[in-house]
Amino acid sequence: MAKNIRLGLGALVGMLLLRNLYIILFNLPDEMEQGPVYRIFYYHLPAFFAAILCYITALVASSMYLIKKNLRYDAIAMSATEVGLAFAAVNLITGMIWGRISWGIWWAWDARLTWALICWLVYFGYLMLRQAIDDPTERAKNSAVLSIFAFVSVAITYKAIEWWRTQHPGPVLSIRTGKQLIDPVMENMLYMNFLALATLAVLMVIIRLNQEEMQRQIDGLRRRAHAI
Repeated sequence: MAKNIRLGLGALVGMLLLRNLYIILFNLPDEMEQGPVYRIFYYHLPAFFAAILCYITALVASSMYLIKKNLRYDAIAMSATEVGLAFAAVNLITGMIWGRISWGIWWAWDARLTWALICWLVYFGYLMLRQAIDDPTERAKNSAVLSIFAFVSVAITYKAIEWWRTQHPGPVLSIRTGKQLIDPVMENMLYMNFLALATLAVLMVIIRLNQEEMQRQIDGLRRRAHAI
C-alpha cells in the first residue's frame, strides 16, 4: 500500500512538472523588462516556499518529539530538513543565475540572499550535529532543540525583503501585497509550480523517512547481535 502511494505521488509529480515546464517555456510570454530569463522565477520562488514547508514540518516534528519522546518524530524532522536543504539549494542557485543576468554579478550581499545563505548553513549544521552524536535519544533531543531555534532564521529570511530594502525585488504575489502586481496568468503559474514542487517535497520526505526507519531497524538488529 505504501509503495503504491509513493508510485502514485511520483506519477503525479512527473506529470505536473512536465506540464508546467511546457507551459513555462512555450505558452507564457517574456516579461517586459527582464525578457526570457524571468522564467527561472517559476522555480526560484516555489523552491523557496517548498523549503519553508519542509522547515515548518521539521519544526512541528521536533516540537512533538520533545513532548512525546517518540523517535519517529525525530526521523520526520531529519527527513524534512534534508529535503528542505535540497530545495533551499535550488533557490540559492537559481537566484544566483538570475542575479548574474539581471544584476551583472553572481552574488550580492543583499539582505534576503545573505539570510537565505545563513539559513541554509544553520540547517546544514543541524545535519552535522546529528553525525556527531551516537546515542539516538541524545541525538534526537539536541537536534530537536536546534531545529526549533533554527526556524528563527527561516522567519528572518522570509521577512528580510520587507525589513531591509536592498537589491532583492520586493513581494509581488497578490496574496502578500493585496495588489495585482504581476499578470494573473504568471501568478497562477507560480502557484501551479509550487504545487508541483511541494508534492515532490512530500514524496521525497516519505522516501527519506522510509529509508531512515529501515536504517533504525538495521541498527537495532545490529545492537542485539552485539549484545548476544
